[in-house]
Amino acid sequence: MTTTETAPGPRALARQRRRASVARFWRQYRSERAGLYGLTALSLCALLALFAPLFVGSDVSSVTQAPGRPMQSPSAEFPLGTDQFGRDLLGLVIWGSRVSLLVGLLAAVLSVAIGTLIGVTAGHFKGWYATVMMRITDWFLVMPTLVLAIALATVMSRSLTTTVVAIGVTTWPTTARLVRAQTLAVETRPYIERAQALGGGHWHIMSRHVLPNVMPLVLAQTTLIISSAILAEATLAFLGLGDPTVVSWGGLLQDAREAGAVSAGDWWYLVPPGIAIAVVALAFTLCGRAVESVLNPRLGVSR
Repeated sequence: MTTTETAPGPRALARQRRRASVARFWRQYRSERAGLYGLTALSLCALLALFAPLFVGSDVSSVTQAPGRPMQSPSAEFPLGTDQFGRDLLGLVIWGSRVSLLVGLLAAVLSVAIGTLIGVTAGHFKGWYATVMMRITDWFLVMPTLVLAIALATVMSRSLTTTVVAIGVTTWPTTARLVRAQTLAVETRPYIERAQALGGGHWHIMSRHVLPNVMPLVLAQTTLIISSAILAEATLAFLGLGDPTVVSWGGLLQDAREAGAVSAGDWWYLVPPGIAIAVVALAFTLCGRAVESVLNPRLGVSR
């Protein structure tokens, strides 16, 4: 008596392919040592930000309940010293990671979303629409990103939303250029012509055929832009254009400048948030380069 096995359905096959693709990606990513270092650093920072209320408590930013004296140097009680109000700088750095990482992630997502939308549509429709979109993109490219972000942050209310918008709407042109170039390459492939011959509309072709093929590029670009977004957030906060009601790494640097830490030589007020910004920005860059190398090996350097 023979038994017949039921063949897996399309959805089961799709899930199997996705699992195999993820497993293959992880195997290749593990071969990138710098990417693993960056991923480890990001994991630690993410855990600190996620569990910050358990480590330091939500009252760490309170000025009236500061546990120490103003501008104390590092000690056993305060490993990173205190700020101008007597607050524990270690707790402030840990608490500030929540805002800096959140703003960097949201700004990068907004930037990549705008760039992907413009890049895919400009590469698909071509003609006058692509010409107009690319000229707008060129205008944003030649304008200093930081100057545009400062202008937007100045005319809008000072809040985290303003910071996210100011960074997101000024950093998308690079993504748009890259995605458009990839879209033009995808549009020349035979299966696009077959989809058009079978009656596939613009939305069907862009969403089902073009977008999945540009997503690896978008993923790599996102990890790289998060690094720039965190640096931009720190710069805006340092210039006094961030939300004054929240604690962030850039805000701590701005408070240190106002307190005269530079001229007084109070290095413990400046170094910890500066190192935190540099470490996270470097970690995202390492992860982005590793992802880029895995998804597009032609960009990598032979080992």
